[in-house]
Amino acid sequence: MDRALKRSLGDTPPILADGRRAPDRREISLRWLAGTFLTGVTSSILMGVALFAALDGRQQLAIPAEAYAKAAAPLKAETTKQGSRLIPVQIAPRPTDRKVLDVATLVKDGDQDVVRKQPFAFVKMTLAAAHDIQESYPSFDPLAVMSSDDKDDKEAASPSAGVIYGSDVESEVSLKTEDFPLDGKGYTFAEPMSRDEIEENVRTNGSVLTDGDSQVAALYYVDPQRFAADDGDVGLSTGITAQVVEQNVSTAEPETVTAQSPEFADDIIPVHMTTNVHDALKNSGYPEAQSNAMDEIIASMRGTSALEEGELVRVGLYQKGEQAQIIRISVYHDGSHVVTAAVDDQQRFVAAEEPPMLDAIRTAFNDEPTIATDDDLPKVYDGIYRAALSYGMSQPMTAKVIKLLASSVDFQARLRPTDMLEAFFSVNKETQKADDQSELLYLRARFGDTRVTLYRFQDPEDGSVDYYNQDGQSLKQFLLRKPVPNGIFKSPFGMRRHPILGYMKMHTGVDWAAPTGTPIIAAGDGIVEKAGWDSGGYGNQTLIRHSNGYVSSYNHQSAIAKGVKKGVKVHQGQIIGWVGTTGESTGPHLHYEMIVNGTKVDPLRIRLPGGKSLEGETLVKFEQERKRIDNLLGRGESAEVASNGNG
Repeated sequence: MDRALKRSLGDTPPILADGRRAPDRREISLRWLAGTFLTGVTSSILMGVALFAALDGRQQLAIPAEAYAKAAAPLKAETTKQGSRLIPVQIAPRPTDRKVLDVATLVKDGDQDVVRKQPFAFVKMTLAAAHDIQESYPSFDPLAVMSSDDKDDKEAASPSAGVIYGSDVESEVSLKTEDFPLDGKGYTFAEPMSRDEIEENVRTNGSVLTDGDSQVAALYYVDPQRFAADDGDVGLSTGITAQVVEQNVSTAEPETVTAQSPEFADDIIPVHMTTNVHDALKNSGYPEAQSNAMDEIIASMRGTSALEEGELVRVGLYQKGEQAQIIRISVYHDGSHVVTAAVDDQQRFVAAEEPPMLDAIRTAFNDEPTIATDDDLPKVYDGIYRAALSYGMSQPMTAKVIKLLASSVDFQARLRPTDMLEAFFSVNKETQKADDQSELLYLRARFGDTRVTLYRFQDPEDGSVDYYNQDGQSLKQFLLRKPVPNGIFKSPFGMRRHPILGYMKMHTGVDWAAPTGTPIIAAGDGIVEKAGWDSGGYGNQTLIRHSNGYVSSYNHQSAIAKGVKKGVKVHQGQIIGWVGTTGESTGPHLHYEMIVNGTKVDPLRIRLPGGKSLEGETLVKFEQERKRIDNLLGRGESAEVASNGNG
């Protein structure tokens, strides 16, 4: 054999079992299988221990909202270069966004009206900021959001916070109102005042008695010397209305401020992470078209529209009514002016000088909360609960906020950086937080393009309590289109092949599939017209008559709720039965029908009337209550117009 080949193969004899027998292949396979199995088990145990240690003993990964609350809170956001992905670190909300006011309220106590001061909290909540809370809150449940119970109705029928009193009081005051006796009996009249007493009263009170812009004691037809203490007090020319003007000087009447009067404002937008002008404006609520236009203008003048951390954008706005126009935009770096563009007479943006400095520019980064990117934000439902609880609202009050916004807001959508809530509610004197006796008087919300403003008001005619917008219109829907919040849409209104009879037949309602026993809620307030078995194939059926000729029909129920019977009044959201498959049915579902003036219509397509609208004297009283709240919060007519113009 070749020596080289011998060296490569070796000259060691083969290994033989038992000296001469070749190895058993089955024996080798069994050893390999046992070793592989032990290796896999050991690896799984080690991986489990490592994962458990990484989670710090938790049994599940943290949801985004929990991660935000546990994050560190430096004053500036941190960034990473890898993939240009921004990782913001949030800070706590500003303490200036919560104020406690002592407000005089009028409360009914028997036959007396009691005026006393109560503490109220006014909070402005940026929902996307970090909110650290210690208590848990219920998970999202569409049935809980849409349903109501007797407890809610009782609380609404007997409010305890009262109404805001128009004047300030130092201590508790009791007022008792009695009818004025028109016949005048039982009252003694005082002796008439002498001429000297009348003159003394005029002399004493003349300085505060006015007739328009003129003082009563200074009218031209009254001798001013008659009411003067000495010759130097009142001049003979007091009542003269003539005005002496220098030559070539013109005068003008003072301008009357109205809702259409033009106003100028500056919007300061601090930059906490690398971005551009377009994104900075868009995330602050400006429309896409304006954000793009300003981005191009700054890029053409500066060479780039990029913004670094620590810079800020200053936007000059011209507002008239609900219209807001950008007339100037500036960029600052570390508080120093960089570039400014402003409109000229032809409405074109040109280079301009630095506008006067504002204190808001120097303090823009003092306590501004950093907001995460859209992809990292929690859902709307979680954001509302975390913000409300951290600002001192109770869980029942937060649940009420959720119900008030249910018809306008998608709670399963992701929060946006600009989403916010404002609330005005009574608080406990000791804890300065809401308790079981607290009431929500005002709510203002902004979710993307959706704006909601609500005021609490008790109707003096029937004592009912509801929340209305600025115009006295309730956001509560007249009828719900989906009485099974957890249901799945299965069959539409119209002609279809009947699943049991096998031929084409008109389907006079819509089907919502759900497991047997799923709660069914009343679509609206009304009187039960029927609650029992239907021999025509509907099984357990409930008919509720609403106002204006509307009737809602609920069919194939497994059972009807206790107390739901003919003649009983039910409320929207009240549980009236449970999903089943009684009658002519192929599976558990609710066959929901809507009948208008005796004709069955499509519940999903028919145009339904809005909620309750206040009218007449009731509307006047509501507007008085609304203005009192607006004045307390600094949201008078002019402030509301400016707010709407900004969007």
